Amino acid sequence: MTSTENSEPRSELAPVRAGEGLDWDRLEKYLRAHLPDLDGEFSVLQFPRGSANLTYRVMFGDTPVVVRRPPFGTLAPGAHDMAREFRVLSRLYARYPRAPRALLHCADPEVIGAEFFVNEYRDGVVVWDAVPESMRHLDDAGERIGLAVIDALADLHEVDPDTVGLGDLGRPEGYLDRQLRGWQKRWAAAEAEVGEVDTVTLVRDVAARLVARKPVSQRAGIVHNDYKVDNCQFAADDPNRVTSVFDWDMATVGDTLVDLGTLLNYWPDSTVDPSSDAAFIAVPGMHALGLPPRQAVVDRYAQRSTLDLDEIGWYEAFGCWKTVVILQQLYARYVRGETTDPRMGERGAAVAPLARRALDLLTP
Repeated sequence: MTSTENSEPRSELAPVRAGEGLDWDRLEKYLRAHLPDLDGEFSVLQFPRGSANLTYRVMFGDTPVVVRRPPFGTLAPGAHDMAREFRVLSRLYARYPRAPRALLHCADPEVIGAEFFVNEYRDGVVVWDAVPESMRHLDDAGERIGLAVIDALADLHEVDPDTVGLGDLGRPEGYLDRQLRGWQKRWAAAEAEVGEVDTVTLVRDVAARLVARKPVSQRAGIVHNDYKVDNCQFAADDPNRVTSVFDWDMATVGDTLVDLGTLLNYWPDSTVDPSSDAAFIAVPGMHALGLPPRQAVVDRYAQRSTLDLDEIGWYEAFGCWKTVVILQQLYARYVRGETTDPRMGERGAAVAPLARRALDLLTP
């Protein structure tokens, strides 16, 4: 395997992070055997910006593919489901072109230490904490990016799961109940590393209120389950259309408004003080993007949907609470020594502010 220098944009690709290398010789042999069209010299770069699953761009000569595997260490039950992500991406692309097509699934952990899958590589830009340089000369680029992200979500929710062979991906009946129970279990498995008793009590209180105020689901569809701006990719010079959507390992069939609540949870709002709990998002720099405010997100989605959005505050609180649990899981992995990524050691500081925000959303 050859080493690739820093010729790619820093935000998109980088050399493999220390401690996150794989058995490259075994991976190369496996891919050459199972994807015989691949030819040429083998090299690897990592997508460094993700927080959980490990994702690599593998090159065979001039041909790139993407390899995804779960993170190292103890995993929550049902999390980082490579078989599920492969199933979704091997079918959904036929009716939803923004889904990168999956090419291969390997269930044998002996190859690189865990099951993994391979999907097609797509060139483009992901919007993190700034409008990409290739779009900065365009008028209202941030607002156009935001509207495109909303439209891509609405389009996903219009896909009939049965038409792509995904009707049995989930069980819509009782979906919200199972979600609430499952995320409570995940929190219980990670809360020992919190350290602050008041924070534990706060998060449990949010969970109890979510259960008590659970709305009635209106329609079942494909739920991405981690839909946000930085899981969307654009052509380098076009802020009007999302070309790819990533991270489908939690996708299911259920209440589609869960996705809208997740999106709102990560969305900056120029009408709210960015230093307050009410405005906290995973990537604070997004406040400078110029995205439309949260209400515009709801209004745009409403224009393209027949769903009643009166209870959208509950769905945003639910998305916020799920983020609390995810951040605590990442922080717990760092405390346990299961990852050396220093970013994970900072995730715990956001747990209490996000929990307070969720509580505010649920308070009449």
